[in-house]
Amino acid sequence: MLTKMMSVLCVGLVLCGCASQNVAEGDVAQNRPVVEKPATITAEQWGSDPLPIPDDRKHVPRFITLHHAGVDWKAGSDPYKKVRDMQAWGKKTVEDGGKDWPDLAYHFLISPDGQIFEGRPIGYEPETNTNYDVHGHIGVQMWGNFETQRISPHQVESAARLVAWLSQEYGVEDALIGGHRDVAEGTSCPGADFYRYLEDGQFLGWVNQVREGEVPGIDLGPALEDGPTEMIPLPE
Repeated sequence: MLTKMMSVLCVGLVLCGCASQNVAEGDVAQNRPVVEKPATITAEQWGSDPLPIPDDRKHVPRFITLHHAGVDWKAGSDPYKKVRDMQAWGKKTVEDGGKDWPDLAYHFLISPDGQIFEGRPIGYEPETNTNYDVHGHIGVQMWGNFETQRISPHQVESAARLVAWLSQEYGVEDALIGGHRDVAEGTSCPGADFYRYLEDGQFLGWVNQVREGEVPGIDLGPALEDGPTEMIPLPE
Protein backbone atom coordinates (compact mmCIF):
# COMPACT_ATOMS: atom_id res chain seq x y z
CA MET A 1 0.00 0.00 0.00
CA LEU A 2 2.85 2.36 0.90
CA THR A 3 4.61 1.56 -2.37
CA LYS A 4 1.44 2.34 -4.31
CA MET A 5 1.01 5.66 -2.49
CA MET A 6 4.62 6.60 -3.21
CA SER A 7 4.15 5.82 -6.91
CA VAL A 8 1.06 8.02 -7.09
CA LEU A 9 2.92 10.82 -5.30
CA CYS A 10 5.87 10.58 -7.69
CA VAL A 11 3.60 10.66 -10.72
CA GLY A 12 1.81 13.69 -9.28
CA LEU A 13 5.07 15.51 -8.71
CA VAL A 14 6.24 14.74 -12.26
CA LEU A 15 2.95 15.96 -13.74
CA CYS A 16 3.07 19.06 -11.58
CA GLY A 17 6.63 19.72 -12.75
CA CYS A 18 5.61 19.31 -16.40
CA ALA A 19 2.64 21.62 -15.91
CA SER A 20 4.87 24.25 -14.29
CA GLN A 21 7.36 23.96 -17.15
CA ASN A 22 4.60 24.36 -19.73
CA VAL A 23 3.26 27.43 -17.93
CA ALA A 24 6.76 28.91 -17.79
CA GLU A 25 7.32 28.28 -21.49
CA GLY A 26 3.93 29.81 -22.23
CA ASP A 27 4.84 32.91 -20.23
CA VAL A 28 8.07 33.27 -22.22
CA ALA A 29 6.17 33.00 -25.50
CA GLN A 30 3.60 35.57 -24.35
CA ASN A 31 6.32 37.99 -23.21
CA ARG A 32 8.25 37.77 -26.47
CA PRO A 33 7.90 41.06 -28.39
CA VAL A 34 5.75 40.96 -31.50
CA VAL A 35 7.61 42.36 -34.48
CA GLU A 36 5.47 44.95 -36.20
CA LYS A 37 5.46 45.18 -39.97
CA PRO A 38 7.75 48.05 -40.99
CA ALA A 39 6.24 50.94 -42.91
CA THR A 40 5.88 50.10 -46.58
CA ILE A 41 4.69 51.79 -49.73
CA THR A 42 1.95 49.56 -51.08
CA ALA A 43 1.60 48.55 -54.71
CA GLU A 44 -1.50 50.73 -54.94
CA GLN A 45 0.35 53.73 -53.51
CA TRP A 46 3.14 53.63 -56.07
CA GLY A 47 0.79 52.91 -58.96
CA SER A 48 1.38 49.24 -59.72
CA ASP A 49 -0.15 47.92 -62.96
CA PRO A 50 0.59 44.18 -63.04
CA LEU A 51 -0.64 41.46 -65.36
CA PRO A 52 -2.36 38.38 -63.88
CA ILE A 53 0.05 35.81 -62.43
CA PRO A 54 -0.85 32.18 -63.25
CA ASP A 55 -2.10 30.03 -60.38
CA ASP A 56 0.71 27.53 -60.94
CA ARG A 57 3.12 30.20 -59.67
CA LYS A 58 1.55 30.19 -56.19
CA HIS A 59 3.83 29.04 -53.40
CA VAL A 60 4.28 28.78 -49.64
CA PRO A 61 7.12 31.07 -48.44
CA ARG A 62 9.96 29.15 -46.76
CA PHE A 63 13.10 31.19 -47.52
CA ILE A 64 14.10 34.86 -47.45
CA THR A 65 16.60 35.70 -50.17
CA LEU A 66 18.30 39.10 -50.37
CA HIS A 67 19.41 40.66 -53.67
CA HIS A 68 20.91 43.86 -54.98
CA ALA A 69 19.88 45.43 -58.28
CA GLY A 70 23.39 45.10 -59.67
CA VAL A 71 22.98 48.52 -61.31
CA ASP A 72 24.49 51.70 -59.87
CA TRP A 73 21.96 53.98 -58.22
CA LYS A 74 22.29 57.44 -59.75
CA ALA A 75 22.03 60.64 -57.72
CA GLY A 76 18.67 62.33 -58.18
CA SER A 77 16.81 59.14 -59.13
CA ASP A 78 13.15 58.98 -58.10
CA PRO A 79 12.26 55.72 -56.29
CA TYR A 80 8.60 55.88 -57.38
CA LYS A 81 9.56 56.27 -61.03
CA LYS A 82 12.18 53.57 -60.60
CA VAL A 83 9.73 50.94 -59.37
CA ARG A 84 7.18 51.78 -62.09
CA ASP A 85 9.87 51.63 -64.79
CA MET A 86 11.11 48.28 -63.50
CA GLN A 87 7.63 46.81 -63.66
CA ALA A 88 6.96 48.20 -67.14
CA TRP A 89 10.29 46.87 -68.45
CA GLY A 90 9.72 43.40 -66.99
CA LYS A 91 6.24 43.19 -68.55
CA LYS A 92 7.58 43.78 -72.07
CA THR A 93 8.09 40.75 -74.27
CA VAL A 94 11.58 39.40 -74.80
CA GLU A 95 11.33 40.55 -78.43
CA ASP A 96 10.75 44.10 -77.19
CA GLY A 97 13.68 43.96 -74.77
CA GLY A 98 11.73 42.92 -71.68
CA LYS A 99 11.36 39.73 -69.67
CA ASP A 100 7.76 38.59 -70.22
CA TRP A 101 7.17 38.85 -66.46
CA PRO A 102 3.63 39.62 -65.28
CA ASP A 103 4.84 41.74 -62.36
CA LEU A 104 7.97 42.86 -60.56
CA ALA A 105 10.42 40.05 -59.96
CA TYR A 106 10.64 40.72 -56.20
CA HIS A 107 8.20 40.91 -53.32
CA PHE A 108 9.89 43.90 -51.69
CA LEU A 109 12.30 46.55 -52.97
CA ILE A 110 14.31 48.91 -50.75
CA SER A 111 15.55 52.30 -51.93
CA PRO A 112 18.78 53.90 -50.64
CA ASP A 113 16.84 56.09 -48.19
CA GLY A 114 15.26 52.97 -46.64
CA GLN A 115 11.80 53.22 -48.19
CA ILE A 116 10.30 49.76 -48.65
CA PHE A 117 8.17 49.26 -51.76
CA GLU A 118 5.81 46.30 -51.98
CA GLY A 119 6.14 44.45 -55.26
CA ARG A 120 4.83 41.10 -56.41
CA PRO A 121 2.19 39.55 -54.12
CA ILE A 122 4.00 37.36 -51.61
CA GLY A 123 1.77 34.39 -52.38
CA TYR A 124 3.48 33.97 -55.76
CA GLU A 125 7.05 32.83 -56.36
CA PRO A 126 9.51 35.47 -57.62
CA GLU A 127 11.40 35.64 -60.92
CA THR A 128 15.12 35.13 -61.53
CA ASN A 129 17.79 35.70 -64.16
CA THR A 130 19.83 32.86 -62.65
CA ASN A 131 19.42 29.13 -62.32
CA TYR A 132 17.78 28.18 -59.04
CA ASP A 133 14.39 26.94 -57.91
CA VAL A 134 12.54 30.09 -56.86
CA HIS A 135 9.62 28.19 -55.30
CA GLY A 136 9.23 29.18 -51.65
CA HIS A 137 11.59 32.17 -51.82
CA ILE A 138 10.61 35.64 -50.61
CA GLY A 139 12.62 37.98 -52.80
CA VAL A 140 13.91 41.24 -51.27
CA GLN A 141 15.88 43.53 -53.57
CA MET A 142 17.94 46.51 -52.47
CA TRP A 143 18.56 49.09 -55.17
CA GLY A 144 22.16 49.80 -56.04
CA ASN A 145 25.22 47.85 -57.06
CA PHE A 146 27.15 46.77 -53.99
CA GLU A 147 30.13 45.70 -56.00
CA THR A 148 30.72 49.37 -56.86
CA GLN A 149 28.75 51.29 -54.20
CA ARG A 150 28.50 50.99 -50.43
CA ILE A 151 25.06 50.12 -49.13
CA SER A 152 23.41 52.82 -47.01
CA PRO A 153 22.66 52.25 -43.31
CA HIS A 154 19.03 53.17 -44.09
CA GLN A 155 18.76 50.22 -46.47
CA VAL A 156 20.37 47.84 -43.99
CA GLU A 157 18.07 48.88 -41.16
CA SER A 158 14.97 48.58 -43.34
CA ALA A 159 16.14 45.17 -44.55
CA ALA A 160 16.72 44.01 -40.96
CA ARG A 161 13.28 45.21 -39.86
CA LEU A 162 11.62 43.62 -42.90
CA VAL A 163 13.41 40.30 -42.46
CA ALA A 164 12.56 40.20 -38.74
CA TRP A 165 8.89 40.67 -39.55
CA LEU A 166 8.86 38.26 -42.52
CA SER A 167 10.62 35.51 -40.57
CA GLN A 168 8.06 35.88 -37.78
CA GLU A 169 5.05 35.90 -40.11
CA TYR A 170 6.15 32.95 -42.24
CA GLY A 171 8.16 30.93 -39.75
CA VAL A 172 11.41 31.23 -41.70
CA GLU A 173 14.39 29.86 -39.77
CA ASP A 174 17.62 31.84 -39.64
CA ALA A 175 19.40 29.12 -41.63
CA LEU A 176 17.03 29.84 -44.52
CA ILE A 177 17.79 33.57 -44.62
CA GLY A 178 20.60 34.42 -47.02
CA GLY A 179 21.88 36.10 -50.14
CA HIS A 180 21.17 35.30 -53.77
CA ARG A 181 24.65 33.82 -54.18
CA ASP A 182 23.86 31.29 -51.45
CA VAL A 183 21.21 29.65 -53.62
CA ALA A 184 22.44 30.31 -57.18
CA GLU A 185 25.79 29.73 -58.83
CA GLY A 186 27.57 32.25 -60.99
CA THR A 187 26.39 35.43 -59.27
CA SER A 188 27.99 37.88 -56.82
CA CYS A 189 24.54 39.15 -55.76
CA PRO A 190 23.82 40.82 -53.33
CA GLY A 191 27.25 42.39 -53.81
CA ALA A 192 30.40 42.24 -51.72
CA ASP A 193 29.65 45.34 -49.66
CA PHE A 194 26.39 43.88 -48.36
CA TYR A 195 27.12 40.16 -48.44
CA ARG A 196 29.91 40.52 -45.87
CA TYR A 197 27.28 41.34 -43.20
CA LEU A 198 25.44 38.14 -44.04
CA GLU A 199 28.67 36.17 -44.08
CA ASP A 200 29.97 37.34 -40.69
CA GLY A 201 26.57 37.16 -38.94
CA GLN A 202 26.20 40.89 -38.29
CA PHE A 203 23.02 41.14 -40.34
CA LEU A 204 21.27 38.39 -38.39
CA GLY A 205 22.48 40.12 -35.23
CA TRP A 206 20.65 43.28 -36.30
CA VAL A 207 17.58 41.19 -37.20
CA ASN A 208 17.64 39.66 -33.71
CA GLN A 209 17.82 43.12 -32.13
CA VAL A 210 14.58 43.98 -33.93
CA ARG A 211 13.04 40.72 -32.72
CA GLU A 212 13.90 41.70 -29.15
CA GLY A 213 12.16 45.04 -29.54
CA GLU A 214 15.41 47.00 -29.79
CA VAL A 215 16.58 49.57 -32.32
CA PRO A 216 19.21 47.80 -34.42
CA GLY A 217 22.65 49.29 -33.88
CA ILE A 218 23.66 49.56 -37.52
CA ASP A 219 27.39 50.20 -37.77
CA LEU A 220 28.66 49.38 -41.24
CA GLY A 221 32.29 49.85 -40.33
CA PRO A 222 35.05 50.70 -42.80
CA ALA A 223 34.98 49.84 -46.48
CA LEU A 224 36.31 46.48 -47.57
CA GLU A 225 39.97 46.51 -48.52
CA ASP A 226 39.19 45.62 -52.13
CA GLY A 227 35.58 46.81 -52.10
CA PRO A 228 33.72 49.98 -53.00
CA THR A 229 34.39 53.13 -50.98
CA GLU A 230 31.73 55.50 -52.33
CA MET A 231 28.42 55.53 -50.43
CA ILE A 232 25.29 55.08 -52.52
CA PRO A 233 23.61 58.48 -53.03
CA LEU A 234 20.24 59.09 -51.36
CA PRO A 235 17.15 60.17 -53.28
CA GLU A 236 16.48 63.91 -53.13
